[in-house]
Amino acid sequence: MKNQKIWLCIVMFFTLILSIKAQTTTESTETKKYQAKAPSTQPFGVEAFDSSDKTTLRWLGMGGFFINSRGTTMMIDPLLKGFDMPVMITYPITTEDVPSLDAVLVTHADNDHYSVPTTNDLAEVTKSYHSTQFVGSLLKNEGLPGMGHDIGDVFKVGPVKITVTPVDHAWQNAYPGTSPRKFKDEDSCGFWIETPDGTIWATGDSKLMPEHLTMPTPDAILFDWSDSEWHFTFEGAVKLANTYPNTILLLNHWGSVDAPDFPPFNADPKDLNDVVVNPERIVVLAPGEPYTLERLKTN
Repeated sequence: MKNQKIWLCIVMFFTLILSIKAQTTTESTETKKYQAKAPSTQPFGVEAFDSSDKTTLRWLGMGGFFINSRGTTMMIDPLLKGFDMPVMITYPITTEDVPSLDAVLVTHADNDHYSVPTTNDLAEVTKSYHSTQFVGSLLKNEGLPGMGHDIGDVFKVGPVKITVTPVDHAWQNAYPGTSPRKFKDEDSCGFWIETPDGTIWATGDSKLMPEHLTMPTPDAILFDWSDSEWHFTFEGAVKLANTYPNTILLLNHWGSVDAPDFPPFNADPKDLNDVVVNPERIVVLAPGEPYTLERLKTN
């Protein structure tokens, strides 16, 4: 009888443990939300900075890109370290491994685009920094050679011609207490980049504006893919894509940050396939994966 009671206690104990484990697993499955994740990172090194006879783009993750246009090198919104949210990617290059940059372009002050740790680390190898007047002042406060530009300004980085384009991204004003400063739309920008091999439009973060629908046709758009009211939104992104039905769409701002409840980081590339004209032009790069820019073929 005593042995039977002992075995009964043992069975009840393990039954309780299995029940708790099953309940925990069920709750974990119910609360875990799906989030699209970028393909596995393809690291690159100094060889990517060599001169060539083409223009190559590499997504850095987040909203960042590295461009090497026949030996003229620049990074747009590089975030390679020090972000304050958990990330799902491995950065394709470290700041310590960047040998040289002709320029860093920054679209706005949000820390997933203007990374102070990254830009400071790149200071010794970067010839110039370009952004809006506001962000230019922030760069100068860090002791960096920051050049502030107005919307519509044109400047050159080597043979590459760059025009500062408009955005609507003064989101801070809608949330009292976010900043003591009143932000202006011209504190953020995009970049229209003319290379010897084609034109790239880095839209920056923005609500959809009428100006975005009347640009010349670019050969490639660094396409902000995030369903957020302070970005293009799903419908706005589709409208922008279909306004330029042959332009290559290099998706960014997705699949990098582990924040399933935060819309700016959570669009899924597969949702574009059925709503975008010529979906074969949607390019889902892995961080670090090279893409060769080509001019659009015209009839």
